[in-house]
Amino acid sequence: MNKKILIIEDDENITCLEKDYLEAHGFEVLCANNGLKGLEIAKTVNVALVLLDVMLPSLNGLEVCKKIREFSNIPILLVSAKKDEFDKINGLGFGADDYIVKPFSPSELVARVIAHLNRYERLTNTDLKDSSVIRIDNLKIDKKSRRIFFHDTEITFTNKEFDLLATLAENPDTVFTKEDLLSKIWNYDSMGDTSTVTVHINRVREKLFAVDNNVELINTVWGKGYRFNK
Repeated sequence: MNKKILIIEDDENITCLEKDYLEAHGFEVLCANNGLKGLEIAKTVNVALVLLDVMLPSLNGLEVCKKIREFSNIPILLVSAKKDEFDKINGLGFGADDYIVKPFSPSELVARVIAHLNRYERLTNTDLKDSSVIRIDNLKIDKKSRRIFFHDTEITFTNKEFDLLATLAENPDTVFTKEDLLSKIWNYDSMGDTSTVTVHINRVREKLFAVDNNVELINTVWGKGYRFNK
């Protein structure tokens, strides 16, 4: 695969485990044992994905995630020993694409890395001949540039937030279950946690409400899932 993966982790044993399994699957692996060093590598090296520990010296993982999102939309997978739901929501809110709790299966870790890389590659290689702009009332979604405007105000979305809104807007008469969205946006089923979908939906709503809190663009269909509100 010859893609660079950046591991930002202060536990040497976990770093070695992740590195060994990723290299065995053909990835080139870069490592940093603190947040500042990891952030510097992310800024200067063309990495394809970041495996990011939450608890780090010098700069914690959530801050690193937030700062990476200022200049890059590459997939970020948080790794943490914490199982607290608030911690997961915090991480996803800072722009992470996924969350893995220690201890984890190395094969699951590799599977998630590959799934996110494949998803990101498909997004960046989308055929530009396809209809690239979605316009619904005051909402404009430009799939080519991956930019979203609401009432002529540009809103910054993470990759997954963009994909969620675009998917719902392209199919306004379709009710998507959380499982549907997990499969379509995250590209996996059994490994996924549907709370990830809920967190991202809420983040999309918050960003849209910040521009116009009188319009509910994403409806919750109770007991079913979500639907775009025309």
